[in-house]
Amino acid sequence: MKTPRTNRKRGFTLMELMVAMTVTTMIVTILVSITAIALDTWTRSRSEVRASRQAKSMLDSMARDLEALVNRRGANTEWLSAVVEPMESKGETPAIDSPNSANLIFYTSPTDRYDGEVSEEEKTIGDIACVGYRLMYQDPIQAQGAKEIPTFVLYRNLIDPDETYDKLLSKSNRTASSLDSMFNEAFGSDIDDANNFVCENIFQFTITLNVRVERSFARGAATIDVPITLSSESGSATEFRLEAGNIITDFSARGMDVTDEDIKSGSLTSVEVSLTVLTDFGVDQMRKRSFKSAKEQSEFLAKNSYQYSKLVPVATP
Repeated sequence: MKTPRTNRKRGFTLMELMVAMTVTTMIVTILVSITAIALDTWTRSRSEVRASRQAKSMLDSMARDLEALVNRRGANTEWLSAVVEPMESKGETPAIDSPNSANLIFYTSPTDRYDGEVSEEEKTIGDIACVGYRLMYQDPIQAQGAKEIPTFVLYRNLIDPDETYDKLLSKSNRTASSLDSMFNEAFGSDIDDANNFVCENIFQFTITLNVRVERSFARGAATIDVPITLSSESGSATEFRLEAGNIITDFSARGMDVTDEDIKSGSLTSVEVSLTVLTDFGVDQMRKRSFKSAKEQSEFLAKNSYQYSKLVPVATP
């Protein structure tokens, strides 16, 4: 009598399991890599969009003010003051100081003077306001009792035309004080008011003032455009002022086809504003890390910042 054969279910062999695990691992690795790349692309795109918005906010604001720049000849008044000064920090200091941080102050006729209510007859006493731009490293919110989270903050302090006349214009012809010293004395303590906030993460803003010089020669005349960039780096200008239509600057015209006297009598035709906007990650890293070399700093900034610029024509007197 034959014994019936029992049917046994055959399982996976060790080799089959290893092949299946290898294939699964490869698929998971590929999916993780694709997800990481997608997340990195999304993060960078988000950072660039945010940086672009910050830059647009600043450039649009400064462009509107510069387009309405007041610069008159014959009046013993300093109409514009742009001076490179160390960036003011409240609390801790950043790992890298801003290389370009100009204290920019000038007279202008912006549309938002008198809070935009210039059509009301009783408020149209004057049309010239004064505006000051200042870059600071501090917490823009400054909430009491909360831990401060500092960043690079740009402030715009617009002075009402009435106060501009009483505390600046009416004194400029009677004192030898510069525009920036009078402005800082009268309104410097209000510069970082929350209402003056424009944007944050602006690591540096560089101002280039384009001056047109007319030169006469025996065979005729020539027009020469001279760009003057304000920077703390050696060889660059650290101040630029417009006083009674004349230009006062420490820019050296050595090696150029113009002289320092030619620049003094030249005319300002346009202003180019260049920005370096840091990502949120870049600002956060500046609070925590230190850099061993200038090369490491430059590589960090190149990876975690974006560059923007805008050329603004200005009216010549």
